[in-house]
Amino acid sequence: MMKNSIIKSKRDIPSIEILAGDEGIISAGEHLARPLVVEIIRRAVDKIKKELGDKFDKIEYRRLVHIIIGEIDRITVKKIGSVINGTGILVHTNLGRAPLPEELFDRIKGHVTGYGNLEFELLSGKRGKRGELAEKYLAMVSGTEAGAIVNNNAAALFLILNTLANRRKVIISRGELIQIGGGFRIPDIIKKSGARLLEVGTTNITTLEDYRNAFSENPALILKVHRSNFSIAGFTEETQLKALVNLGVEHHIPVINDLGSGVFIDTTQFVGRREPTVQESVRDGADLTCFSGDKLLGGMQAGLIVGDKEMVQRVKRNPVYRALRVDKIVFSTLEELLGHYLDNTWKENIKLWRLAAVSETELYQRGSDLLKEIKAGDKIVLEASQGRMGGGSLPEIPLPSVGLVFRSKVAPQKIASLFRGTRPPVIGRIVDDNFIIDLKAIDEESLKPLIDVIRSVLPEL
Repeated sequence: MMKNSIIKSKRDIPSIEILAGDEGIISAGEHLARPLVVEIIRRAVDKIKKELGDKFDKIEYRRLVHIIIGEIDRITVKKIGSVINGTGILVHTNLGRAPLPEELFDRIKGHVTGYGNLEFELLSGKRGKRGELAEKYLAMVSGTEAGAIVNNNAAALFLILNTLANRRKVIISRGELIQIGGGFRIPDIIKKSGARLLEVGTTNITTLEDYRNAFSENPALILKVHRSNFSIAGFTEETQLKALVNLGVEHHIPVINDLGSGVFIDTTQFVGRREPTVQESVRDGADLTCFSGDKLLGGMQAGLIVGDKEMVQRVKRNPVYRALRVDKIVFSTLEELLGHYLDNTWKENIKLWRLAAVSETELYQRGSDLLKEIKAGDKIVLEASQGRMGGGSLPEIPLPSVGLVFRSKVAPQKIASLFRGTRPPVIGRIVDDNFIIDLKAIDEESLKPLIDVIRSVLPEL
C-alpha cells in the first residue's frame, strides 16, 4: 500500500502481515522480537477499529503506521538499556544501583562466555564447589573465617534466620524494625523465615538491659540491623554491637549483624561521615554479618554473608541455599571486585568510588567546558548542587556537586519528559521548579553523548 493511500473502510485496513512488512514499522521494531511486534500491530489495529466504530471515518495509511510505531516505541522503552544518570545519586536503586565499569566486563568476558570451570576441579578432574575463590576473597577482605554468597541481602538474612532460628524467637530492637525500598520489611522477612519476632526497647531507646530481660523467652539469637536508610536524632540510645556480642557469649546464643548496604572502606574521605564497615562488625565479634553486593561494595546484586566458619557451613547446608545461589557471572564479578579491595586498588578500579572521588572543582570545570561546547546561551546555567550516595545508605549526607540548571518557560516536568525520551535517555531531577542535570554521577565517557542529547532538546525549550 502506498504511503499516501486513504483507508476508507475496515475492509481496506491492510493485513497484519502487510503492516509487519512496512519499512517504518520494521525499523521501529528492530530491537524487539518479531512475534511481539506482530502482537503490537494486531492490538493497535483492533483499537483503531473499535475507536472508529461502525461509521468508520477514513484514515490515512501513514497515520495508521504512525500510530503503530508509537505503540512499538512505547514498548521498546521498557527494554533494559543504558541511561545517563543526572540525578546526582551515585547508588540509584531505580537505575541499577552501583555503576559497573566497562573494563570489568572485558576482564570477565572470557570467564562467563561458553563453558567454564564453575563446578569443576581442574586438578582432580572431579566435581568442584562453585564460587570457592570469591568466597575466599570475601572472607579475607572481611578479616573472618568464611563467607557465602546468595542472590541479595534479603535472601542472606532470610537464609540465616531460617537456618539458626526456625520456629524460635529472634531478639530485635523496635528501633531496627526497618523498611527498605520496594516494601521490604524486616519483621516480614523474620516471620517468613519461620522465626518468631521478639521486640525489645522502644523506637528511640533500646538499652542493654532491654535485651537482657528478653532472655527469659529462650531466644535463638540476637539480630542487629543497621539503620542505613534513615536516622533518628534527639533523645536516643542504641546498644552497640560489641555489648550485644558480650551478652550473646554470656547466654551462649549467636549475634547476627545486618549491615544493609555494607562497606569495606572508610567513607569519611567521600562524605565526611564514617559508615560502619564489615571489618568492624567482624572485629566486634558478630557471629555472622550480612550485606549487599550492589550498593557501597560497588558490584553486582548479591547477598554476602561472612563470619564463623561453622555457622557459615550450617547456612550453606540449608536446602534453601540452593534456591538462592548465584551464577558464574556474579561469582566472576565478585572475584574481580573483591580482588581490588584486597590489592588496595579499589579507588582506581571500582567505578562507584571513582565517581565519588571527583571534586566539586573538577565537576565545575566539566560543566563549564560542556556549556561552552553546547552554546545554550541563557537557557542553561551552572550552579552548585548536592548529590547523594543513595542505595539506602548515608541518609541526609550531601555530596558537593554541580548541576546544569535549565531556565525555560517550558514546565520542568515537560523538560524531564523530553530528556527521558532521548537516546540515550537522561534522567535528571526537579528542584525549586527547575529541571537539573547533576554531574556527580556522570562519568567522563558520558559527557559527549550528554552534549548531543542536550543539543537535540534545546530547540524545544
